Amino acid sequence: MPRFISPFALALIGVVLFGDGAYIHAKAWLAQVLLERAFDRSIATGRPVKPWSWADTWPVARIEVKRIGASAIVLDGTSGQALAFGPGHLDRTADAGERGVAVYAAHRDTHFRFLRNVSIGDVIEITRADGKHFRYRADASSVVRFDASGIDPATQDHELVLTTCWPFDAVTSGPERYILHATLIEALG
Repeated sequence: MPRFISPFALALIGVVLFGDGAYIHAKAWLAQVLLERAFDRSIATGRPVKPWSWADTWPVARIEVKRIGASAIVLDGTSGQALAFGPGHLDRTADAGERGVAVYAAHRDTHFRFLRNVSIGDVIEITRADGKHFRYRADASSVVRFDASGIDPATQDHELVLTTCWPFDAVTSGPERYILHATLIEALG
């Protein structure tokens, strides 16, 4: 009987570890479904709609990179709680389509996993919660220290920055960030 305990215990531990990892990705997927619904209601009603009653944030935009089939709903703010459910719009940065730099940040292993597949020249589409739609072209990428981004908040251009931790495949956090820079090419209304 004791020799059956070890394989059973190992199998149980394996199931628990697998479940823990799957939970993170399932939560991210379900959150995006609820956020999509809240975003659509925000556009229809013209006011912010929380994705669930106890949420401390709400959808402000949708990011799409159609060439690679990527899409994510952006939340207001970048608190740890908001970033657990989706990309966040960094406070005190411009709204997409406005003069200045709109900065969106997300985790590299969930909502901004697709950034590794975005190429210079790709079109990044942003739809704001007010229904306005903008197209940006990715024009540069870099890896920088978290405290030396090089982002110029006083720019007079219309820019977009998508940022996440670097390297993409790391297991632990580190001081480097991946920055994808894009410039507005078209405002669609």
